[in-house]
Amino acid sequence: MFIERRIAGQIKEQKNKFPVLGVTGPRQSGKTTLLRKLFTDYQYVTLENPDNRQFAESDPVGFLNQYEKYVIFDEVQRVPELFSYIQSRVDESGIMGHYILSGSQNFHLLKSITQSLAGRVALFKLLPLDFAELNSKKLLANDYMNAAIKGTYPAIFDRDISSSAFYANYIQTYIEKDVTELLNIRDTRQFRQFLGLCAGRAGQLLNISTLANDCGIAFNTAKAWLSILESSYLIFFLQPYYQNHNKRLVKTAKLYFYDTGLLCFLLKIKTVKQFEVDRLKGSLFENMIIAEYQKTNHHLYKHQEFYFWQDSYGNEIDLLWFEEQDCFAAEIKATQTVTAGLFKQLDKFETGSGITAPLQKILVYGGNTSQRRTHHKVKSWRSV
Repeated sequence: MFIERRIAGQIKEQKNKFPVLGVTGPRQSGKTTLLRKLFTDYQYVTLENPDNRQFAESDPVGFLNQYEKYVIFDEVQRVPELFSYIQSRVDESGIMGHYILSGSQNFHLLKSITQSLAGRVALFKLLPLDFAELNSKKLLANDYMNAAIKGTYPAIFDRDISSSAFYANYIQTYIEKDVTELLNIRDTRQFRQFLGLCAGRAGQLLNISTLANDCGIAFNTAKAWLSILESSYLIFFLQPYYQNHNKRLVKTAKLYFYDTGLLCFLLKIKTVKQFEVDRLKGSLFENMIIAEYQKTNHHLYKHQEFYFWQDSYGNEIDLLWFEEQDCFAAEIKATQTVTAGLFKQLDKFETGSGITAPLQKILVYGGNTSQRRTHHKVKSWRSV
C-alpha cells in the first residue's frame, strides 16, 4: 500500500528552484519509495551497494560521468568525496533538479552539504508517517494508546508487520549497526541500555550527567551518543523559550522521540492495558503530540520553531510557537475528559509570561472531539 506523503508537493516544487535536492530522515521512513515514485524519469543509484561505493570512492569523475543528469544518489553520505564533484557539475550545468541526494545519517550528510553545497541545495526531512497521512488511508487508530504503541513507520502498515517484530529488528539491524559504526562502539549492550534510559526520560528535562552516571559512561560519551541519536532522527530536543535571561526560567532542553512505537517498545509497553497503568502515560501522550507537531512542520516545509516554557515555580506550557503576529500555547493532557482545571496553566501563562503577542490558548487532550470555547481551543489528539 502506498501512502501519499505530504512533503511530496514541496519536493516537486523546489526541484525547479535548486540544482540539488537533499532528502534526509531515519531509516525506513520511506525516502527511497517516495523519491522513486515522484521521479520516475530519474536514474536511481544506491551507495549502499559495495560496487557502486567502491567505484565512486576510487574514481568519482568516472562514476559521475555515467549519470550526466537527473539521478538519485541514495545513502550518498557513504561517499563524502562525491560532494565537491557534484558541486562542480551543478555549477557548470545550471540545471535545476540536476541531482537528488538522500541519506539516513544526518550527521555526515549535513556536514558534507554545508561544506560543499551550501546555497545549491533544498533540504527536506521525511519522518515517519504523520496522522494526516495515516488518516488519508483510514489507518489511524481510534484511540491514542493503540496509535502510540503501533508506531508510525510505513513498513508496519505496508507489510502488516507487528510493531514488536518491526522494532526488534529495527533496533538490531539499523540502530545498533549504524550507530556502532559511527561511534565505533564495541559493547552494544551498553548502548542499548543507554537507549532505554533515554526512553525513560522522554518528555523530561535532560540531565546529561545523571544519564551518564546511570549508564556507567563518561559525560562526553553520553553527549556524543545523544548527538548521534539526534542526527539519526530517533530523538529530538525541545528548547525552552525565554525572552529575558535574568528571569527565573528553566533553560534546559527536553528530550523526545520522533516515534512513540519505538519509545513504547523500549519501555516494554506492548498492550493498552500496560499503557493505561504505566507511570509515564502522560509523558508518552505528550511525546506523541509534540512529535506530531514536529512531523507536520517538516512534511509541510513550514520551518517552524517550537519551544516549551517553564518557570522555577513549576508553571509550565508544554508547547509554544509563533506564527505571524500570534503566539500559540498548547497544554497537552492524556485525559479523555475536559475539565475546567485543565486550562489553569494556559491562563497562568497568559497573565505571567510577559509575552505581549496575541495569545491562542490550545488544550490537546486524549478524546476524539474538538471544541471551540470562548477563551480556549480544545483539540482532539487526532486533529493536531
